[in-house]
Amino acid sequence: MDLSYWELKNWFTNVDYTIVGSGIVGLHAALRLRERFPAAKILVLEKGALPQGASTKNAGFACFGSLSEILEDLNTHSEEDVVQLIEKRWQGLQLLRKRLGDTAIDFKPHGGYELFLKEDERVFNEAVMRLPFINEILKPIFKSDVFAKEVDRFGFENIHEYLIFNPFEAQIDTGNMMQELLKQAVAADILILNQQNVTGYADLGNQVEIALGDFSFKSQKIFFATNGFANALTKGEVQPARAQVLITEPIKNLDIKGTFHLDRGYYYFRNIGDRILLGGGRNLDFEAENTTEFGQTKIVQNKLEDLLKNVILPNQDFQIAHRWSGIMGIGNSKKPVVSQLSENVFCGVRLGGMGVAIGSLIGTELADLI
Repeated sequence: MDLSYWELKNWFTNVDYTIVGSGIVGLHAALRLRERFPAAKILVLEKGALPQGASTKNAGFACFGSLSEILEDLNTHSEEDVVQLIEKRWQGLQLLRKRLGDTAIDFKPHGGYELFLKEDERVFNEAVMRLPFINEILKPIFKSDVFAKEVDRFGFENIHEYLIFNPFEAQIDTGNMMQELLKQAVAADILILNQQNVTGYADLGNQVEIALGDFSFKSQKIFFATNGFANALTKGEVQPARAQVLITEPIKNLDIKGTFHLDRGYYYFRNIGDRILLGGGRNLDFEAENTTEFGQTKIVQNKLEDLLKNVILPNQDFQIAHRWSGIMGIGNSKKPVVSQLSENVFCGVRLGGMGVAIGSLIGTELADLI
């Protein structure tokens, strides 16, 4: 970097807190630090022109897990851990709404639905059978039943006639959410620098030296909020998971409204006005999708189009308007990693594909580690 005296003075001198990653977690951490330390110099570094990862690339689901997802989690986590995780996701959603406001994020409480393909007989039967049990263990959080069986009224095909409805789910506008977060960060005198790739760091005991290529500066503390890109940082506790997404052109007389889950959460879709956004499919090739590379693959895109044609929009013409991908952070456990790595180094990562729900809370918890 060929920096001037002014640039060094204003951005890279006497830095108290440096946050790596300007997504949901990073900006909430920055805002929480500002609340706690009004006079601190807070710097956010972002390697992309826009927030990388999934914060501006997700589907805009304000959700905390479909019924079949929760049942699958109970196979690998204790009941206490699963309930605790759902409670954190729910708290995170309330925190997000409180900080940004429902109008700013275009919060639409249409409810959520889970579909079951006809061939998924076993998954459907288990979901229906264990629905009362899941409602019971979630009642202390929601004070009423979360899941209920409803007849499909949307005209989907090749699925069971019953859907599982969840009145507590909603849609948000991901772009509006991130713009509002960025506005609040700038208003709080938080410095944000884009296209700054942290290539290394060293905890010196009383401060941290942070390398940006061939340039380095010092900060009192550093916080990593890099989620799917945190593999090396956490010694393998976080693995990247690519999510591929597409959106249709406007569809005349579209009668689908809400957030929808399919195949244990591996597929998800929603309306955005009179368009359908559909994503998922990493279970078709886990190895290929455990990557930090953005892009699309034929196997996933073909499956998404097949679902549109044969399940979601049968007997309707549609055109694909746009395709993209995002990088999530997953691991053997769905419990986020919020930890102190050394004297002055901290991280808040592994959001398990639930960044919209839990990101605000993890960012707050990350800032509260000091």
